[in-house]
Amino acid sequence: MSTKYKAISNDNAYFVTVTTVNWVDLFTRQNHRMTIIDSLKYCQKQKGLEIYAYVLMPSHLHMLCRGKEGFALSDIMRDFKKFTSKRLIQNINEESESRREWLLEIFSKACEHLSRGQEYKVWQDGYHAEALYTNKFVFQKLNYIHANPVKDRIVEKPEDYMFSSARNYADLDSLIEIELIPHEIKTVR
Repeated sequence: MSTKYKAISNDNAYFVTVTTVNWVDLFTRQNHRMTIIDSLKYCQKQKGLEIYAYVLMPSHLHMLCRGKEGFALSDIMRDFKKFTSKRLIQNINEESESRREWLLEIFSKACEHLSRGQEYKVWQDGYHAEALYTNKFVFQKLNYIHANPVKDRIVEKPEDYMFSSARNYADLDSLIEIELIPHEIKTVR
């Protein structure tokens, strides 16, 4: 199995992306977005997730993050995806959702090929993780994360998007407390 885009070192920080199956725009509803925000906060407090930057887009989540000492990022991401999958399906079933049947059909079909008896699959398999080795790469990814909502024409300025750490870096009210990246950081060689 390839380790090219996996978090294999507990010492490194990573650029991580998790994506919904079929790139479904699930995070257009406030309740679904807040499920992700609340879950990230929980992972920070209880599972050792350290977040340096993030953006929650309609179909995916980008982060610069790592697992604190004693916490493996791979375990954190596995638990995060498992919990949020169940919670999002619960939201779709219990709360007002005009796309309920459509979403459940997509998430159901996404797991038809699986041998285990899974009813719904919200996230694509695994997650994309790239180790942060140089300051140039760190700041390239930081800018990429913050530019995502601007590029998709959701907002005009990165700091206007509530579901992004661009607000933290602009010293504005934010949904998640993060560890700000200093101008230059120590990277792994």
